Amino acid sequence: MKNHDAEDSLAYLDPEFLGSDDARPLRIIAEYLNPLRRLRLQRVHDTIVFFGSARLSAEGPLGRFYAEARELARLITLWSSTLPSHVHRFVICSGGGGGIMEAANRGALDAGGRSIGLNINLPHEQEPNPYVTRQLLFKFRYFFMRKLWFAHLARAMVVFPGGFGTLDELMEVLTLAQTQKLARKLPIILYGSSYWNEIINFEALIRHGMISRADLGLFAFADDPNSALKLLQSAIEVGTEEKTPAFAQSRCDKTH
Repeated sequence: MKNHDAEDSLAYLDPEFLGSDDARPLRIIAEYLNPLRRLRLQRVHDTIVFFGSARLSAEGPLGRFYAEARELARLITLWSSTLPSHVHRFVICSGGGGGIMEAANRGALDAGGRSIGLNINLPHEQEPNPYVTRQLLFKFRYFFMRKLWFAHLARAMVVFPGGFGTLDELMEVLTLAQTQKLARKLPIILYGSSYWNEIINFEALIRHGMISRADLGLFAFADDPNSALKLLQSAIEVGTEEKTPAFAQSRCDKTH
């Protein structure tokens, strides 16, 4: 039997080629198409995304945020289960790691629901938490593709206290909303008003002319799970389902 080496194998079966710099575009598009297919097969229509630090634990000094993220995810999942639907609506989605992400996935499971984990290898986020629905666990190599999937199905985002990563995710979504690049309303809740008002001096941004006061309307604050749930319920347009998944689209997209 003839031995086949990399030179005469099919390119898409050649691991050396697929791991090379030349195949980077293929890896990038795979990180779009693979979740697209799997989410369609799992009948996920849209999500509510939780952001927050991987370093927060239930026992730490800010442990209440872990408990409250878990409770809010539970409440959202219970609410979504009451909506008449043939697909999975408002599925909890996190980065799949520890801390606030773990709390969100855990809360969904507490309510008997499914949840998504968009995992990536980081020093403090090496392994997915055990509460993510296994069929909805994704692992990414590229940060920007992971962030695309955070935004693509999102109907709302809840941002708990966090560091550089959380700030990066928050500011990217706020920029999309501020520049009207999102074709549908995306409610953003900053959970823990005292934390966020200390970390980001919104009034200083206005005073220096870097944002307008109207930009403060892009987000709302919440300090307890029930208040956050009510904000979400009042802000989200449940709407009629048309397809699965239900993608957010750019305002400059004229073809779809």
